[in-house]
Amino acid sequence: MTKPYTGIWPVAPTPFNPDGTLDLEGMKRVLDCMIDQGVDGICILANFSEQFLISDAERETLTRLCLEHVAGRVPVIVTISHYATPIVVERARFAKDLGASIVMMMPPYHGALLKGTAEQTFEQFRAVGEVGIPIMLQDAPLSGVDLPVPLLVKMAQEIEMLKLFKIECPQAAMKLRALIEQGGDAIEGPFDGEEAITLLADLDAGCTGTMTSAMIPDLIGPIVRFFLQGNRQAAIDGYAHVLPAINHENRQCGFRSAKAAMMEGGVIKSDFCRHPIAPLHPATRAMLMELLRPLDPVVLRWGK
Repeated sequence: MTKPYTGIWPVAPTPFNPDGTLDLEGMKRVLDCMIDQGVDGICILANFSEQFLISDAERETLTRLCLEHVAGRVPVIVTISHYATPIVVERARFAKDLGASIVMMMPPYHGALLKGTAEQTFEQFRAVGEVGIPIMLQDAPLSGVDLPVPLLVKMAQEIEMLKLFKIECPQAAMKLRALIEQGGDAIEGPFDGEEAITLLADLDAGCTGTMTSAMIPDLIGPIVRFFLQGNRQAAIDGYAHVLPAINHENRQCGFRSAKAAMMEGGVIKSDFCRHPIAPLHPATRAMLMELLRPLDPVVLRWGK
């Protein structure tokens, strides 16, 4: 394996106290729990961190806390997405100055109708590239911005710091395969997204890493490693073992699943999500635990 970016780089959830304030001690425990599960890197302030429910001041607090607490044990990706290019650049500089390894960003968008054009998207990523920190491009349906493969290849070839591509759009495997074939060595880190619901197909298409939730990285990481080592059957068997839980997370729970599992395992005190996010229905939570317990993941016993 010659690609420099491989393995499992999950998104850290942001824990809140029951009153909705940040649980900063809980944030440290989240990071420690993830590192103890053998992750290759950690992403903070992403969509699965509830970044759209966090204030700018809280972003600064969390960025400082996470980078100081991880203290180089694993690389940290800081999400910096924003519609305004000067703000994205400022966030990139801030993350770099604090020791982040990579920044992740979606293309510029704001709501359903304000979307960056191909040229504007290129210009925003180029501006962040000038900060001098590696960039992961997040190709997510949430932005509503179309990112065709020729555009991504052009960006990879002409923006030196654009190293990684997290593909989580529909038909991700097809797009990953085309991106790798057309981009060649410029695509240093083709990554799978969406909680690994399409992981096996994406690995087969050539992805080298995955960015999942923080629910069961100890069980998903070996799937990636087996596949990259050429042990295809072990990867298939491992994937089949965890797929029911991943499917329930992806289709029923979203980012609430990791927090529910962490609360169950004593990692955090509360799985509170800020309004307007509704709490998990008790039956949905119960089935999540029913699917997780036979897997015996670290998260359910880490804090006990």
